[in-house]
Amino acid sequence: MYAVIKTGGKQYKVTEGDVLKVEKLNAEVNTTVELTEVLLVAGGDNAVKVGKPLVEGAKVVVEVLSQGKGPKVINFKYKPKKASHRKRGHRQLFTEVKVTSIIA
Repeated sequence: MYAVIKTGGKQYKVTEGDVLKVEKLNAEVNTTVELTEVLLVAGGDNAVKVGKPLVEGAKVVVEVLSQGKGPKVINFKYKPKKASHRKRGHRQLFTEVKVTSIIA
C-alpha cells in the first residue's frame, strides 16, 4: 500500500517503513504526527482512491526521527567594474520522519 501526501508545499509518494526528509514540522523528536493531507491512496487489491483534492478519512502516521539543517547554499551577486558584491548563505531546516502506518 502506498500514498501520496502533501506537506510543506511538496508532494511525496510514501509506503510503510519509508524514511524521508520533509520541510520542518513543529514536533519533538521520538513523537508521532498524523499527516491528514493525503492526495491518493493505493491498496494491495488494485483499488486506488484519488482525492478531490484530499481523500476523506485517510491519514499517514509518521514518527519524527530527527530535526536538522540541510547543506549550506551560497548566493553570491556581483556587479563588474563596481565595488558591489553580496554574499549570503542559507541552510534549510528539515525534519526526518519514518512512515509507521497508512490509514485509508
